[in-house]
Amino acid sequence: MTDQKFEVDEEFAFLGRTFAEYRRMFDLSVDSVGGKRVLDCPGGPGSFTAVATEIGASVTAVDPVYGPSADELESLCRRSVDENVAQLREKADLFVWDEYGDPETRGRYQRAAAERFLADYAANPDRYVAAGLPDLPFADDTFDLTLSGNLCFLYDDRLDERFHVDAMRELLRVTAGEVRVFPLASLDRTRSAYVERVVERLRADGYVAQLREVSYEFQPGATEMLVVDA
Repeated sequence: MTDQKFEVDEEFAFLGRTFAEYRRMFDLSVDSVGGKRVLDCPGGPGSFTAVATEIGASVTAVDPVYGPSADELESLCRRSVDENVAQLREKADLFVWDEYGDPETRGRYQRAAAERFLADYAANPDRYVAAGLPDLPFADDTFDLTLSGNLCFLYDDRLDERFHVDAMRELLRVTAGEVRVFPLASLDRTRSAYVERVVERLRADGYVAQLREVSYEFQPGATEMLVVDA
C-alpha cells in the first residue's frame, strides 16, 4: 500500500512554480497583478517574479535560500526536482493529475520555472531578498498584494500554530492590500489543523479573512486559498 504522506526530507522543499501555475493557484488575472507592488513569500525557484515584472508589476521575492550564486542554486534546483519527480512516480496515486498528466510533465514545469528564475536571479538580484517568515525586512504597507504558497499550512509536522499566526501577521503588516495563501492542506493531504484557528485569530485582530475556491487542484480536494484583507 502506498504511504499516504508525501515526504520532504529537507527542512522545506526548494521547488518553483510557473507564472501560469500561480495564476490558477491564486486566482490571478493580469489586471490583478499589473501595476501592483507584489511580494512573493516564499518565492523559491519560481518564475512568477520574472514574468510578472514583464507585465508591469513590481515584484519582490523572499526566501531564506536566496543569497548563493545562481550556479550554486542551479545544482540545488536540479537535485530538488529530480528527487521530487522520483517520489511522485512512487506515489502518483496520491495526487490529481488533471493539471499535469504525469510526474514527468510536472517535472518539466518545475524545471522551466527554475530556469527562468535562475536567469532573472542572476540578472536582477535586487528582486530577490534572502529572508524568511516570520520576520521580513520591509516597512509597513510596502506591498499591494502578497502571495504565499507552499509553506504556511503545508508543513503541519514542523511548523506550529504560533508560527502560522506570527507569519500571517507579518505578511499582513507589510501588505497594504490583500494576502493570499495556498494551499490549505498539509503534506498528508488533509486540511491543515491550523487553518480555522489562524482565521479565528486574524478575525479577532480585526482582519477580514475568507476562504475562496481556485481552479487549481493537485492535492485531492485542496482547492481553496485563504484571502485576508490587510
